[in-house]
Formats: sequence, structure tokens, C-alpha cells
Amino acid sequence: MKALILAAGFGTRLRPLTSLRPKPLVAVANRSLIRYAIDDLVNTGITEIGIVVSRFTKVYIEDALKSYEGATFEYILQDPPEGIAHAVKVARPFLGDSPFVLYLADNLFQHGIKSFVEAYKSGQNDAVLALIQVEDPRALGVAVVKDGQITQLVEKPEVPPSNLAVAGVYVFDSKIHDVITDLPRGAKNEYQITDAIQKLIEEGGVVTPVEVNGWWKDTGMPDDLLDANRLLLMDVEVLNEGDVIDSTITGNVRIAKGAIVRNSQIVGPAIIAENARIENAYIGPYTSVGVDAEIRDAEIEYSIVEKRSQIIDVKTRLSASLIGVDVQVSSRTGRPKVHQLILGDRCTAFLDD
Repeated sequence: MKALILAAGFGTRLRPLTSLRPKPLVAVANRSLIRYAIDDLVNTGITEIGIVVSRFTKVYIEDALKSYEGATFEYILQDPPEGIAHAVKVARPFLGDSPFVLYLADNLFQHGIKSFVEAYKSGQNDAVLALIQVEDPRALGVAVVKDGQITQLVEKPEVPPSNLAVAGVYVFDSKIHDVITDLPRGAKNEYQITDAIQKLIEEGGVVTPVEVNGWWKDTGMPDDLLDANRLLLMDVEVLNEGDVIDSTITGNVRIAKGAIVRNSQIVGPAIIAENARIENAYIGPYTSVGVDAEIRDAEIEYSIVEKRSQIIDVKTRLSASLIGVDVQVSSRTGRPKVHQLILGDRCTAFLDD
């Protein structure tokens, strides 16, 4: 079995975080989104992975994964991106007639994807879809299930036929390629994978649902990233490999090797990455601090701070903030307040009254 990870999109809903890098490289709990997807695949025994990229994302994704061990990658150019089914079509030379997992790189699963792969292998299936019950599925693909099979699939319906939304993992056999060959364009003038699966059903294909066990997050919006960070940090175990000096550590906090925490308070769950420096600071719950980041004379909580960013001498507490790579935040004047920031890579921000 092979796998296909989709990483060709521009991530426009996450700008400015994605203005200078692809969305799959945004970090939650100090690891990029695409790393979670790859680890999930490797944990199922799948090591031949095709990654669908665009001209914009290709060089960034290749550079980020060049040191990854345990899997081989083939980069497949989708130029321009014209939908998920189109991505499968351009990947056909890599996939051949092998069954494969299709994984959207911005999706996170608490317990990985083994249950979906095992369901495919255990039955006579043409496809297996991950489904999850949601209160309002109108912005997602929606499935109708009858007698243990998916009988209908609708993309972003105004009136959903059920509350079962399609999560970001699919398992297919080679029949899907024949369906996609003659597939017409759908919504947004793109080739929709939901249309392909519906056609597969209409042609007698067996499409099996497997409900997601545990939480699932589609990290399409800034609030989703923060919530994903929160969910991942809930499983943090206490570990201190850094240098903690005159500081108070409360709750589940992981401090990596080379990190320095001086005259500060950290309330978990939280992660402090390698060589980060925390001084005269407060780090509140559900905060991840990236490699080589520095937080000095500042307070922050429920936030993501990515690698090499600096938050220095800030008079206001930052909350629910997304701080990209190589960002500098500092104060010039001001009374204590609470601010929310979403800053893309290489920004500089000054906080005034």
C-alpha cells in the first residue's frame, strides 16, 4: 500500500502565517502539520509516500522533509491545483494499481489512522472513508450511511442529509482512477473527490465508513490551529531536560534539552522546545514555544510561538496568539492589557497604547 499527501494548496485562510511558507509546515505543539500525517502513515506500515506539491510549495516541503528517516518521498507537481481528484489523477504514475491512503496534510487525528487502513484490508472494499459526527457539517463533505455502507456523498450541502462529515483521510483501491478519468469539473470549477466517490457508489462500488475514534481537527483557520495545539498539549507528560533557575513549574510541562528557564513561571500544559530561552516571563497553559525562541519580560498564554521568534519587553499579556517563524514582538510604551496577535514569518511588531 502507498500513500498520497496533499500539500499543494496556498492556505489563504491562514494568511499571514502562510504568506511565506506552505500551510503543512505550520507547527502545532512544535511539530509541523505534515509531520503528523507522515508519522501516522509510517505507524501503519506505509513508507512509500507521494507528496502532491505546487510550484510554490515544492521547495519548502522538500527542504523540511530532507532529514526525515523511515519513509521515502516522491514529489508530484500539481500545476495548477485543480481539486483533490485532480491531485489523484496527476499522481497516477506514482500510485500505479496499488491501493493507497489519501491524506489531507492539514488534518489531525488523536489516535492516528490505523483503524481506517485496517478496515480496508479486512473487507472487500473499493474505498474506506473516515467519518465524524459534527453539529453543523454544511462546510464539509457529508455522507449518508445505510446498512453499513455509504450510499450518498454530498459536498458542502445547504441542507445536510446527515451529521456525518468526511474527515481528511480516504483509502482507495485502483478503481478510483477509472472513475476520475472521465470526471467532470464540479464546485469552484475543480475536480472534487466527493463527486468521484459518489460516481464510484453509483457504479456499484463498495464504500465503507469508519467513524473517527477520539478527536479530529481540520486546521483550516487560526482558531483551529490554537485548538489543535490545545488538544495535543493535553497529552504532554512532565519532562525537564533543560536548565530551570529560580522558576516555578506547575502542571504538565515538557522542557527540552538546551532550553533555559530563568526567574519565570510556567503553568502547563506547555512545551518549551530545544534551546528556547524563557526569562522573567509567564508562560500560561496551552502554549508551545519553538526551537531557539526567546520570551523575556513578557507574558503569554494559549498561544503558539514558532522557532526563532522573540517576544521581549512586552507590557501586555498575549493570549490566543499565533506567532510565526523569525518574528519579533516588543513594546515601546503601554499599560497592561491583553492582546491577540496573528503574525506571519519574519514580522516585527511594536505594541503601543
